[in-house]
Amino acid sequence: MRRVYHFPFLSTNMNSSSSSLQLHSPSQLPIIFPSKCFHSPGTEFMASATEEAEDRRSSASVDEEEELRWAAIQRLPTYDRVRKGMLREMLENGRVVYEEVDVRKMGLEERKRVMERAVKVVEEDNEKFLRRMRNRIDRVGIEIPKIEVRFENLSVEGDVYVGSRAQPNLLNLTLIAFESLLELIGLSQSKKKKIQILKDASGIMKPSRMTLLLGHPSSGKTTLLLALAGKLDKNLRESGKVTYCGHEMHEFVPQKTCAYISQHDLHTGEMTVRETLDFSSRCLGVGTRYELLIELMKEEKEVNIKPDLEIDAFMKAISVSGQKTSLVTDYILKILGLEICADTLVGDEMRRGISGGQKKRLTTGEMLVGPARALLMDGISTGLDSSTSFQICNFMRQMVHMMDLTMVISLPQPTLETYDLFDDLILLSDGQIVYHGPRAKVLEFFEFMGFKCPERKGVADFLLEVTSKKDQEQYWYRKNQPYRFISVPDFLRGFNSFSIGQHLASDLETPYDKSRIHPAALVKEKYALSNWELFKACFSREMLLMKRNAFIYVFKTIQITIMAIISMTVFFRTEMKVGNVIDGSKFLGALFFSLMNVMLNGMAELGFTTNSLPTFYKHRDFLFYPAWEFSLPFYVLRTPLSLIESGIWVLLTYYTIGFAPTPSRFFKQFLALFSSHQTGLSFFRLVAAIGRTQVIATALGTLSLSVMILFGGFVIDKNNAKSWIFWGFYISPMMYGQNAIVINEFLDERWSKVNS
Repeated sequence: MRRVYHFPFLSTNMNSSSSSLQLHSPSQLPIIFPSKCFHSPGTEFMASATEEAEDRRSSASVDEEEELRWAAIQRLPTYDRVRKGMLREMLENGRVVYEEVDVRKMGLEERKRVMERAVKVVEEDNEKFLRRMRNRIDRVGIEIPKIEVRFENLSVEGDVYVGSRAQPNLLNLTLIAFESLLELIGLSQSKKKKIQILKDASGIMKPSRMTLLLGHPSSGKTTLLLALAGKLDKNLRESGKVTYCGHEMHEFVPQKTCAYISQHDLHTGEMTVRETLDFSSRCLGVGTRYELLIELMKEEKEVNIKPDLEIDAFMKAISVSGQKTSLVTDYILKILGLEICADTLVGDEMRRGISGGQKKRLTTGEMLVGPARALLMDGISTGLDSSTSFQICNFMRQMVHMMDLTMVISLPQPTLETYDLFDDLILLSDGQIVYHGPRAKVLEFFEFMGFKCPERKGVADFLLEVTSKKDQEQYWYRKNQPYRFISVPDFLRGFNSFSIGQHLASDLETPYDKSRIHPAALVKEKYALSNWELFKACFSREMLLMKRNAFIYVFKTIQITIMAIISMTVFFRTEMKVGNVIDGSKFLGALFFSLMNVMLNGMAELGFTTNSLPTFYKHRDFLFYPAWEFSLPFYVLRTPLSLIESGIWVLLTYYTIGFAPTPSRFFKQFLALFSSHQTGLSFFRLVAAIGRTQVIATALGTLSLSVMILFGGFVIDKNNAKSWIFWGFYISPMMYGQNAIVINEFLDERWSKVNS
């Protein structure tokens, strides 16, 4: 029941744009109040108590429902319990509902709901989210694996051409190839000059600390990161020692223990951002997340601790390996700001896609979705504005501090705000480490050496300029002493006598205590998934790429259909007599034309393979999958297409041209052409793998095709060839196909009569 009363003073006059208060008479002012407000005090108290009781009963009902659902999950076997989570959602009417979900089958909307509740505003909620996850782990006293990386007296050198000989022109490439051949047989000495890239570099990267790697271009930053990741080029000579938790590189798998993020953006252009991250997450696996979750759930059950529902669902979802889509992908998309382009194709030179900055963030995210505990990042801010670089580095800092990661980031010229995010600093110059220690102490060291950073000068810019002969003098502050150039060896001697340098030397002399190593810190297995799971992942990706390139495959089918129609009209059976050698030559020409068209139909593989090679080499080096897992889906998925294209050719041409009408010979020709088509596909993939680039692969393909046709047995037969070139017929795939279809045709009874 509602009662209307008139208030004697004010009313509110509302319109579309504003509201104003106006004086009215009491008769003009209707105000609505609930009738219970005008009851007696006893009635008022009773109504309030009733409402509170209803709220308590509603809250108790919600809590009871939550407890019952959670208890039901806790009673499940461990295998099922790891895969079951609870999602909580508040409806518009204020009612809370709970939903039990299978974390392996969470759809896009469910994953978005989990991420929306866990990390609604990235800048504000990400650190809270990571802290909640870490608090859950610490509450039961579980230790997280930690990695300490040491390098001692690390030196890297290589041989290069200098001056005009270093220019990549045709003359130099020809001379280099000729000189390499002479060196191989011992008739010439190398004309390359030795260059020192790193010299006696030593340092320690500790867990829970984020290290900034700073230096001029060509100072050796990329080489240092590659050496720490165990990915140095084989042509470089390396000395010194790199250890992870006291273990040398051959004692574990460095590619899985640490993640090296390159400054080169190599991605498959036909895949979206989300698909790229999902594939990377699937191949890299979950590492120790599953074992950690099992132990965590066991400890919580023993001490009767109920975890945060959102954190529990998230940790379960990212701990199940082999999933086609993963919740960790949604998390990385969110913190890297890639949600806006998650379903956009990455793109390449011929296909419009995401921007350069988004591609750079995708390169970073591709390794963040994995379980690696040590991250080595090379130039991750290239192409990004200062604000985005700061946000990404801030998220990295939160992950390092909350999850005890070991991280080294190389940045070209960080802003002051980004610079202040780091804990430690490595300053490289001319391949030598000038300073390695806490970031807060670096200015103190340079003041010790006689240089001072001006108040309004960025510290990173000061550090880059103070080691330069051209810019060093302006920072000299010992006015009572004449300035002299301080070289890199002088800085190195000063650092060794500085307190930070002495402390570093003392730490390096103390061997790492291997008894403190977490059993799961170093990865000993080469691949994260079984061969079957990796095959399914590669097969799924190849199927997706075929769908994206469906136009090309349809065009190839139409092309071979058109050529078959042309062939059947040129070699029509009414004009193809049977009985003498001249008639046989027409059939021989028709057979050769059929074989050549079927094999040439596989030339499109040159483009497909050369485009996929950069990504393949990247994935192979990071141990996503073995090479055969990449190649096998090609053969499996191309086989039905090969059957269709070969079948179309044989169906359209065999009886219209007038080949031997016996059904068995029809199927034998189909089998021979199908095998030749498969050979053509494989051959052009091989040529692309050898050439590696589109231009070289096309040139090699054209040359190889000419050789195949020449020695195919039609242009010139084997009996009329010179003995010294006899081997050419045995290396030509066309010779085997030509012999098969010719023998199949001319052994028919209608060709058995004697003729000249």
